[in-house]
Amino acid sequence: AMAPRLEPLISRETTIVSAQNGIPWWYFYKHGGEWEGTQLESVDPGGVINRCIDPALVVGCVIYPSAIITEPGIIEHIEGTRFAIGEPDGSKSERCRRIADAFIKAGLRCPIRADIRHDMWVKLMGNVAYNPISALTRATLIEIVQCPETRALATAIMTEAEAVAKELGIEMGVSIEQRLDGAERVGHHKTSMLQDVEAGRPMELEAIVGAVVELGDKMGLSLPCTKAVYACTKMLAEIGRADQGKK
Repeated sequence: AMAPRLEPLISRETTIVSAQNGIPWWYFYKHGGEWEGTQLESVDPGGVINRCIDPALVVGCVIYPSAIITEPGIIEHIEGTRFAIGEPDGSKSERCRRIADAFIKAGLRCPIRADIRHDMWVKLMGNVAYNPISALTRATLIEIVQCPETRALATAIMTEAEAVAKELGIEMGVSIEQRLDGAERVGHHKTSMLQDVEAGRPMELEAIVGAVVELGDKMGLSLPCTKAVYACTKMLAEIGRADQGKK
């Protein structure tokens, strides 16, 4: 809905820092290979964003800091200062250097990545499992990984997501057990989806889970656990929208 409104504000000189969780709408721009130019309906229904915003203007960004929206317009920073950025084609451009300099001057860390998509998947591997499970159960990270059943479910979802990433040429380099141990060390942290559910806000469901399901379907991969959790979380989102509409 916002893309057509933004279009008049964008020129050829504009740089758009695409900071979000999950798979962005421009993911396959300058990707190369058989997937080049692939459009994902889950993250850009009808290709509206792609038509309104030229992906050539985009610099990718992966946000690592943890924060909580305490009230509208007020964000509490918990920890972390790293914002990784990168060009879709992997080049170290002048605009990336300018963006990184601005972040660094503000006291933040801003590494320029040669493969920003790898960073996206590194973060997504945890999000695709922990976010929907937490939204459905109201559990924190440590509660998810310390419960044998949800730990096994998270492991299965990450295994399925890893297979999707591998089809796209992404090698994780971090084992699932290491991810589970890391989540346990984070402790009683509420994922962004759980925070959204509790606050009555829309969840980033499609970019984080729906896109993985759509990619799996395009690849002919079976993702039974991811699809089951996606279906339940999507129903939760629809019920939440209906409840908001009654207010």
